[in-house]
Amino acid sequence: MTLHPEIAKLLAGLPAPPEGPLDPVAMRAADEVHIAPLEERLPLHAVEDVTARTVSGELPVRIYTPVEADSHGLLVYFHGGAFFLGSLETHDHVARSLAKETGLKVVSVGYRLAPEAAFPAGLDDCYAVVRWAAEEGESLAWDGRTLAIAGDSSGGTFVAAVAARAHDDGFDRITHQVLYYPSLDLDFDVDRYASLRENAVGYGLETAGLKPFNAFYIDSGADPADPLVSPVKRADLTGLPPALIVTGEYDPLRDEGELYGRRLREAGVAATVSRYEGAGHGFVQHFSWIPEYHRVFAQTRDFLSRR
Repeated sequence: MTLHPEIAKLLAGLPAPPEGPLDPVAMRAADEVHIAPLEERLPLHAVEDVTARTVSGELPVRIYTPVEADSHGLLVYFHGGAFFLGSLETHDHVARSLAKETGLKVVSVGYRLAPEAAFPAGLDDCYAVVRWAAEEGESLAWDGRTLAIAGDSSGGTFVAAVAARAHDDGFDRITHQVLYYPSLDLDFDVDRYASLRENAVGYGLETAGLKPFNAFYIDSGADPADPLVSPVKRADLTGLPPALIVTGEYDPLRDEGELYGRRLREAGVAATVSRYEGAGHGFVQHFSWIPEYHRVFAQTRDFLSRR
């Protein structure tokens, strides 16, 4: 299948990226321009901004309650953005769709970003909010059963790393992990994965842009050889939570996500790998309005219903 025509049309209309070093402040401001007004967002029973008081400090989280009920399962969501972009606002529509389609209460994490916050600040924040959610279960009306974690792109990196840290710490409350087109190997050797060559140019995220986009994170102290930075390098994957890994056919990061899924299965972890045809990187965030890609939320619901 070729790149989805709606995606191809939108990519063709994008301006050329500016020359010179990346400016995180300007790029964040550009992202904010595309945020939908509140009245145009998917309605839910309740959406509330709160402060999570955690071992990592006081962190902003946004809690999405899909329907009124005595209790809910929880899904803690980590947004993407190459560790230096993204916010509660830029990914608000993703969190809303996750809440509506899964029926779970979604806790979206406003973690600290590189380069202002050095590694492992963002990872610490994500893990701390998962622990906080479990500890504050009564106030969140948690049903005590489902505690899932999910993330897209670099948020998927944090999902894998949080699952690993929780396992190593003996924290066994995480029931599922969902990784949308995750970045799992930050050394970006183009000979390592065929998708880095096959999907190098013309599909939105380009292979040549991976190093500069991730440089803010790596330069802040994130070592690509560290399994908490490149989770595919973790030697022992046994005992991790069941995983759903979603990849895009035309994503340079496709093969590392699919390799991680195979390695999880080899380690005895129940792992589902689902490749979306015609899709490039970022399709859950940018193109879930296309019906064949919106079904990723129903697939997530079905996966999270399994125990």
